[in-house]
Amino acid sequence: MAERRTRGSVRAPAVAPDLSAAADRFLTHLAVERGLARNTLDAYARDLDRLAAHLEAEGVRDPAAIRPAHWRSFAEALEADGLAPASRTRALVTARRFGLHLVARGVLVRDPGEGLRAPRLGRRLPRVLRPEETEALLVAAGEGEGGHATRDRAMLEVLYGAGLRVSELVALPLGALDKRAGLLRVLGKGGRERIVPLGEPALAALDAWLAEGRPLWARRSGRGCDAVFLTARGTGMTRQNFFARLRLLARRAGIASERVSPHVLRHSFATDLLEGGADLRAVQAMLGHADLATTQIYTHVSRDRLRDTVETHHPRGAGTPGR
Repeated sequence: MAERRTRGSVRAPAVAPDLSAAADRFLTHLAVERGLARNTLDAYARDLDRLAAHLEAEGVRDPAAIRPAHWRSFAEALEADGLAPASRTRALVTARRFGLHLVARGVLVRDPGEGLRAPRLGRRLPRVLRPEETEALLVAAGEGEGGHATRDRAMLEVLYGAGLRVSELVALPLGALDKRAGLLRVLGKGGRERIVPLGEPALAALDAWLAEGRPLWARRSGRGCDAVFLTARGTGMTRQNFFARLRLLARRAGIASERVSPHVLRHSFATDLLEGGADLRAVQAMLGHADLATTQIYTHVSRDRLRDTVETHHPRGAGTPGR
């Protein structure tokens, strides 16, 4: 549970102590027993802050006093505040899981979220690049100057060639690469490790960076850095630095920069694999998805992209000029 930081080292709780302690135990449970990632835990904490503020406004300071009516009024408050359906759904999921946690600990007898319905969400398909756009982006990365070109090409080849999350890419240590086997050891969400194969283009780009660019930049910081990818100062690359660099490369490739992000390349990796005939389970393993349903969304993207191709290029397609 978030807390207000006072001057000095004293911390003042932002909500009632009983609610704050219950929320802290819940977050500890998610971190230790569920192994959730830091960013996910931060999202839970923000939703719990909103929930706690609502409960206090309703006069609830003791978690044992929570009732189904409080969850219903929380749902109504979220809608009244104008939150998007996705944000409301996430906040209600947090509240529901917090309630179940309190039941499991014996604080509550019944689930206060039972029967509570989340807002209906339309299906949002991941954004992807067309293969020729991805190729243009890779070419643009290699057209930079000196070490920037070598590093940028290697980072994009690995990101797209292995379907990594940007946090996984920038955190790669030198020991993660097995060049002889062509494999990459990746530490993903929740500390789960997976082994991902790398194709020849990615391996060649990595070889060039590790042999030519990285040694020069590594000496600039004056202290050792174990990260595969470095900034020009010799420090580890950050997500923010890479995102800015990627937008620059998109403009150089003639692609609208708002259409390009590290996650778009991850989506493109998965979609291109499935369109190439890859097994869904294999794609799930390479992406590091715990649930196959998360991977299945790319089958919808693949079908939609195929339909667009037919509509645009087939003689009977809707996009054929002159029809």
